Amino acid sequence: MNRMKIKAQLLIAILLLLVVALLPGCILITTPETTANTTTITTTATSTAPPIATSWTPSASSSTRSTLALPDIADVVALVKPSVVAITTEVTVLDFFNRQYTQEGAGSGWIIDSNGIIVTNNHVIEGAKSITVTLDNGDSYSADVKSVATDTVNDLAILKINAKNLPALKIGDSTKLRVGDWVVAIGNSMGMGTRATVGIISQLNVMLQVDQDETLYNLIDTSAAINPGNSGGPLVNLSGEVVGITSAKIVSTGTEATGFAISAETATPIIQELINKGFVSHPWLGVGLYTVDQTAIRQLKLAVNSGVVIIQLSDGSPATLAGLQKNDVIVSVAGQKVTDVATFTHVLNSCKIGQPVEVKYWRGSTQNTVMVTPAETPLT
Repeated sequence: MNRMKIKAQLLIAILLLLVVALLPGCILITTPETTANTTTITTTATSTAPPIATSWTPSASSSTRSTLALPDIADVVALVKPSVVAITTEVTVLDFFNRQYTQEGAGSGWIIDSNGIIVTNNHVIEGAKSITVTLDNGDSYSADVKSVATDTVNDLAILKINAKNLPALKIGDSTKLRVGDWVVAIGNSMGMGTRATVGIISQLNVMLQVDQDETLYNLIDTSAAINPGNSGGPLVNLSGEVVGITSAKIVSTGTEATGFAISAETATPIIQELINKGFVSHPWLGVGLYTVDQTAIRQLKLAVNSGVVIIQLSDGSPATLAGLQKNDVIVSVAGQKVTDVATFTHVLNSCKIGQPVEVKYWRGSTQNTVMVTPAETPLT
């Protein structure tokens, strides 16, 4: 009997212990006492430099520009689009087996005169055996290939179609452009009809080498998308004035959202000369040139490592009459340093026909200076 009581009491005690252990909130957590080895972390100043200006506070903005509305691009497009044309060409090319076939091309242009005068890029119509101009209203005209006026140096061309009372665009002042200004590019993008893209001026006065023998200057860099087919179309400001002529030929490959346009400042005098004369007169010295490199230095035993070496002279040319000779190395024209053929061409094109210019050159180990009078480039 006593054993039964003892067992019952033990069982009750065990149950009580389990209940106490399982009751929530009954576990007591104590914090250990701090010992002598406890590390105390204190915060100290990170700089002991003296104050720069104790009374300085950020200036409050008084500008309201952040609240200005974005420009109405639709109005600009509506104004300009009727003056933009699509240009399609047919060019005879050779395949791998030297067989002829016809290749079609697409580009853009814009009406500069209501009597059917159209501006485009030279590379859009170069070598074409037929040129078709389609207006914004869908009317199509054939342009006389033989009457096309071109300037290969600046990649510009003028077409004429038999049409009257066309909506002509005005030319704006590209010298007043600022980085960040809004611009709109309109053209026959991808040959799929007139398309408008908007962007800003990213950079001005850009120099870009298009290929080994061609460098363009005073270009406008824009974030407005310029695709194949856009070539020759207008880049306009928010007043609908042409400030540049877009060119997919010089779109920066491998660079996102970067396109280029020939500035109106550069294009306008060229366009006028093409319309008035049918060709552009460029200053001419009558020299064939090669950019100085290590091969030229070694083979010709040149005394300088920069400039352009004369490899050919035309009979009776300004250079010949001034006494220049083959293997002379030109290092300066009109006071501007010349380091390669592209730079020489750019500097020479800025000179005036009939006005003497100073040319510095090396002959052997001696530097010389001579005055040369550029003539008009002979017609070919």
